[in-house]
Amino acid sequence: MRRAFTLVLSIANARPRTSDYDAHLVRRFVPSPVRDTYAALRALNLELVRLPEIVSNPLIGTLRIKFWHESMDKTFAGTPPREPICILLHQALQEVETRSGRSTNKSIKFWISRLVKTRERYMDGRPYPSLAALEDYAENTYATMMYTTLASMPLRSMHIDHLASHIGKACGIIAVLRGIPVLAAPGRPVKTPTGVDAPPSREPSLLLPLDIMAEEGVKEEAVFRQGPNAPGLQDAVFKVATRANDHLMTAREMLKRLKAGQDPGHEFEHQGEAEHIYTGESDAAKEIRQSFGVLLEAVPAAHYLEKLEKANFDPFAVKPGGWRLPWRIWQSLSSEKL
Repeated sequence: MRRAFTLVLSIANARPRTSDYDAHLVRRFVPSPVRDTYAALRALNLELVRLPEIVSNPLIGTLRIKFWHESMDKTFAGTPPREPICILLHQALQEVETRSGRSTNKSIKFWISRLVKTRERYMDGRPYPSLAALEDYAENTYATMMYTTLASMPLRSMHIDHLASHIGKACGIIAVLRGIPVLAAPGRPVKTPTGVDAPPSREPSLLLPLDIMAEEGVKEEAVFRQGPNAPGLQDAVFKVATRANDHLMTAREMLKRLKAGQDPGHEFEHQGEAEHIYTGESDAAKEIRQSFGVLLEAVPAAHYLEKLEKANFDPFAVKPGGWRLPWRIWQSLSSEKL
């Protein structure tokens, strides 16, 4: 049994390692009791993100989303299907229940359900109508994954959730910027069982907010044809990247104030919403120490924005990888600064 579980863990971990390098690095510093939850969560997110690219028609995509809804329900009911992500998540949920009881798992299920539903809503590759809509998407995906990890510890803290909200919004916005060179490129032909190439399963798309595109005169077709040379593209990317950077700057200032024993400087806009209800006293300094590995998501986000700025806000020119990111994550952890 242990050997089988180890195999499941290696498969689930391989998905972030090969396609989500940032998560592969951050996972090493997430508190050890929740690393399996983190790995399963990021692998699930990758599966959902890829659906529009790998399915041949919308109906198949709908069926795949239904599969994940049902699989999560079965996993939380204690009967996970024979799927690596579900098996790993089930094991992690059993450990969470041992540490803190079933009520924590209800919170985790709420957040994962919100992630799947949000991915379902955006499966058709529509552009976001506004920058505010993009922020809402980021809150319901990347910030939600951070809330899930925090709930798995378990840690219920308004200040830490507040930090996670800003960091998650930055990460979600940056994910859209990173996806521009991939999604704007023509879809790859699909290999049929006979070996013949079928037409691509997806059309090129550009997910930049429509209000920003209108302000800068960006045309989708021009980006599909001209790539980084499309008029207004770099100015539009600059505006969107600036909003992500604003969230990271806010998180850094909040962290500084909380560590100094001060209030965060502004109210948490989601306080009072479902699963954002808090009771009892809060020890901000202790909570920061407990959760800092989760907050490290801010470091790869900031690293990407710096590379994007050096490329004059041309997302096609940003090179992945490099040794500086692991070093910066370690530095951030050592200094407890973002």
